Formats: sequence, C-alpha cells, structure tokens
Amino acid sequence: QVQLVESGGGLVQPGGSLRLSCAASGFTFSAYAMNWYRQAPGQERERVAHITTTGGTFYPNSVKGRFTISRDNAKNTVSLQMDSLKPDDTAKYYCNAQRLGEQIFEYWGHGTQVTVSS
Repeated sequence: QVQLVESGGGLVQPGGSLRLSCAASGFTFSAYAMNWYRQAPGQERERVAHITTTGGTFYPNSVKGRFTISRDNAKNTVSLQMDSLKPDDTAKYYCNAQRLGEQIFEYWGHGTQVTVSS
C-alpha cells in the first residue's frame, strides 16, 4: 500500500524556519521524482519544490533562495527546509511522488498545515 506521510508543519512567526518531512512507503522511492506542493484557501495548488531521481532541484521564484528540498533514498524520505518564512507562505503543504514514462504514476500525501503569523 502506497503511503506518503508528511510531518513538521505548525505555527511560526514571520522570518522563522520550519522543516517538513515526508516518509514514503509502498513503492520504489528512488525511481520517483519528488515534489512539494502547497495550497492556500481559495488558491490553486502550487508546486514549491522539485527534486529529480538524481538530486537535481527546481524552485519557483516565489520561494527560490528560501526553500531547500532534499531526499534520502536510503530512508525513503524527502524534506523541505523553509527559511525566512512569510505570511504568504501560509498553506497546506503536500508531498508528491511522480514517475513519468509510458505510464504515469503519481501519489499524494494528505498534507501538513503551515501557518506563518505573528
């Protein structure tokens, strides 16, 4: 059974940091690109970090220089270090696994809430 379980969300003051983690099971983790998405109320889901199977990373301008994604294939985990947090970063954050090819495989976690507020 495929599972992606996020942890590490919470309430943080502007300028603070949080580290999100996602524990994966039930599939060949190392064969999947991993993503972190976020969705705020009334907004579309937005990808905030991507890491390839070989460790290449991509960030949108909205978080570049503040967020860092990493993966540990030995532990089947992907993390998101978030620094210099802003109120606009408030959202539910989701872990996503994706494998593209003749067939597309994609899995989602249930999300973890991040609230940036003083």
